[in-house]
This record gives sequence, structure tokens and C-alpha cells, in this order.
Amino acid sequence: MADDCFTHPRLAAIYDPLDPDRSDLHAYLRMADDFEAGRVLDIGCGTGVFALLLAARGIEVVGVDPAQASIDVARGKPGSGRVRWICGDAAGLPPLRVDLATMTANVAQDIADPQAWRKTLRGAHQALRPGGRLIFETRDPARRAWEDWTREKSGRVTRIPGVGCVESWVQLLEVSLPLVTFRWTYRFAADGQVLTSDSTLRFRERDEVEEDLAAHGYVVEGIRDAPDRPGREFVFLARRP
Repeated sequence: MADDCFTHPRLAAIYDPLDPDRSDLHAYLRMADDFEAGRVLDIGCGTGVFALLLAARGIEVVGVDPAQASIDVARGKPGSGRVRWICGDAAGLPPLRVDLATMTANVAQDIADPQAWRKTLRGAHQALRPGGRLIFETRDPARRAWEDWTREKSGRVTRIPGVGCVESWVQLLEVSLPLVTFRWTYRFAADGQVLTSDSTLRFRERDEVEEDLAAHGYVVEGIRDAPDRPGREFVFLARRP
């Protein structure tokens, strides 16, 4: 199940304006270039930002996401016809043979249920050609990122063309490691509507992820630092033999 910030049409429509800095994707674009990927599966593609960046480079892209509202936003963007959009998850993909599968941003952690996580790893493995790679990131639990998820540190007002001002903030609800639950609140100045979206992320230890990958037939080629958040995240590079 996707969070309301991705499934509610009004929230999906403002997702990009509320988070316009996607410099975190630059490292993934460089890796796609380094691996000479001609076909990419973007798991948890959301509103399609990364998928469209890849497609603009002439890469054949399949973007999959369980949130129909986010897929609808992606389909409405310029160049969206270059991407094959699928509303669903990695466990139910049609036959594919891609060079690279990706899970950017919070996608891997947002798959908090262990069974769903195993199905995702299995589905990505089946979609990869032999020698293809899976790349994703996950926060280092030792850095305790959730301690900064407060209204005081996150609150802001964003003016969005055609929408008006939207006030947003995050509130930590529960820490029961490895699970952390939090709530985003959005207040629309135009009509006063207040919407909320609860999320639960799974903070996996490095060893746990390595074991999961090995158990699903991957070879871990490397664990890198996130260039835009040094020391805070693990970026896993795994290969299907």
C-alpha cells in the first residue's frame, strides 16, 4: 500500500513542487551511464522524475509504482510517452530483461513489510538480464535521521502556481526499530483543507541488506556513500550473475 502523499490526487499533484531539489538523482544517472544501461526498471517511480530523466537520454524505461495518482501525474508530464508506465509493484511485472533496476530515495525503506521486500528483490532479479544490476539506497540506522523529523525543523510554506500557498510539516509518531512512523500534514490556504499522510520506513542494518541480497541470488558489488548525504546512507550495488 502506498502512502496518501502518493495516492491522494491533490497531494500527488503537489509532490514535485514541495520537493523540487532532486540532486540526489545525479548519482543514479552517472551509474546508469557508467554501466551503459540501455533498459532500466525504475521501481517506485512515483511522479516519474527519474524515469523521465533517463528517457531523455534515450534509455528505454519502465516505471512501476502502486499509486495510480502518482502514475497519472507522471503520464501528464512532457516526454511521458517515452516511458512504459505500470501501476503495480515489482512482484507482478510482465516479462522484462533490463540492464539496471533502481529504487531511489525512500523507495527501499518504504517497503517495510518483510514479505513485500522479499517479493520486490525477487521481482527485480527476474526482470534483470544476467549481469544486470540493482541499485538502491537506505539510511544508516546509526545516524538516527528521525530525530530531525519535527515541525520546527521541517515546517514551511510553499507557493505553488495554480494551487496557492501550502503549509507542510512532519511529525514523528513512533520509533520501534527497525520501524519508524511519521506523519506529514498539508494545509491548503486556498480553501483551508488539511490533509495528512502517514508513512512507515524500515531502517535495515547494512549486514541485513547484504544477507537479503545474497539470499535472493545477487552478488553485492559494492556499498557506496550517498554523494549528497555523506555518511548518512548506504547505496547498494548488486548484480544478477
